[in-house]
Amino acid sequence: MKKVNLIILLFLSLNTFAQNVNDKIKLFENDLNHWDKSKNKKWTLKERMALYNTNAVSIVVIKDYKVEWVKAYGYADISEKRSVTPQTLFQAASISKSLNSLGVLKLVEQGKLGLDGDINTYLKTWKFPYDSLAKGRKISIGNLLSHTAGLSVGGFAGYEKGQDLPTTIETLNGLIPSNSNSVRSKFEPGLKFQYSGGGITITQLILENVTGEKYEDYVKKNVLIPLGMGNSSFNQPPTQMNENILATGYSASGKEINGKYHIYPEKAAAGLWTNPTDLAKYVIETQLSLLGKSNKILSQEMSVKRIENNLGVFLYNFDGAKYFKHSGGNEGFVCHYIASTEDGNGIVVMTNGSSTKLIGEIVSSIASLNTWKNYPLEPQKESVSLTITKECYRDIDRGIELYKKLKKNNREDYNFSNESELNMLGYQLLKDGKVASAIKIFSLNVAEFPSSANAYDSRGEAYFNKKEYSLSKSDYLKVLELDQSNQNAKEMLLKIEKAIGK
Repeated sequence: MKKVNLIILLFLSLNTFAQNVNDKIKLFENDLNHWDKSKNKKWTLKERMALYNTNAVSIVVIKDYKVEWVKAYGYADISEKRSVTPQTLFQAASISKSLNSLGVLKLVEQGKLGLDGDINTYLKTWKFPYDSLAKGRKISIGNLLSHTAGLSVGGFAGYEKGQDLPTTIETLNGLIPSNSNSVRSKFEPGLKFQYSGGGITITQLILENVTGEKYEDYVKKNVLIPLGMGNSSFNQPPTQMNENILATGYSASGKEINGKYHIYPEKAAAGLWTNPTDLAKYVIETQLSLLGKSNKILSQEMSVKRIENNLGVFLYNFDGAKYFKHSGGNEGFVCHYIASTEDGNGIVVMTNGSSTKLIGEIVSSIASLNTWKNYPLEPQKESVSLTITKECYRDIDRGIELYKKLKKNNREDYNFSNESELNMLGYQLLKDGKVASAIKIFSLNVAEFPSSANAYDSRGEAYFNKKEYSLSKSDYLKVLELDQSNQNAKEMLLKIEKAIGK
């Protein structure tokens, strides 16, 4: 009798749990911004995906140190009419840096690397070329992982299929066929934060020099497999993977990336292919390791040091509640994870679009549903640039008229105070080859923010691309009038003089 009662109670408990989770999913899908009382309508996830031009969203929600639910929405590839599934792989972009840090710190724990001391101690095939900007100070591995090395090259553009790929040393030296600048000092290490994918690429070379293994092989054997991330890989290009499970990347305007995705030989900084289910295993392992309940990769002591010192992650403290996170953005892909350090909450979101704002709404929705401790849920105004984007692509003048109409009649509903709104749209148009339209948007931004050096800088760049050098020069002179120390304006003026002199 007691055994029967126990089975009944267990069945009822599981049924209640399933119903509770299904209710959460239903609210998430049908009223994404349910927590934001400033919204004047209910927006479904599907509607928000359409607004943000995002074709696929894949999500894993973590609760009590376990996966609570997994779902994927939309299309991995539009032209192939291929639906996304939880197994679909996305480019993790800069989230690669989190997994990279595990591989590096494992070597630190083994005594093969040190967090402090000169990186040139471990580099064999290449040495970092210190100059006067370093002011005699040496860069450490800790500096590289925490972006305090004072180095250049924030991120990488990737390479289209068929293009020649640079070696790691060619990338670090900015040599052809590399499409990025050389990785060099901007100021002395340890002075302040300066995000540098270039610095993380140095750790890629260090890892190979110290282990004698290919980067992707070492990380697979020592990080991915121990975590149970069997579907993930740092191989670039992803030749060993079935193309049918790879998501296709799309630009902010919804255009398919040439070749469907770019290739990133800068593996440590941007090369991971994975899905939210695999990434959730990394997140949960980190949470458990912080508690001393698991050590698949790192000890509790090293995991705490990793989080507290932002080694491959970013730590946020919301009134005593700590969360670790990292975002990523490659050409046509945007993703994000965030998790609590203490109570087992978290989320992984991966998309094949270019909108970080949709991810922000998704995270806030889950944080509200699962009552994340002290997580800041702040009402957000609608993006005016996204609202006018489609109209701008059809007819730029009508798009600008829509902007003015919204500002006149719906000022409180949209974000008109952030100059990056129009700036972002202008660069999107510029990237898609609509230079004249981009100039009109940049000009609108100048009119809206006449004291912004950045607004003139952006328009100056567009004029330069259109070879209207006198107008470009005028804008960059205005930049220097507003910001005398603006190095980009000084460099662009030299380029303009050189172009005019030809």
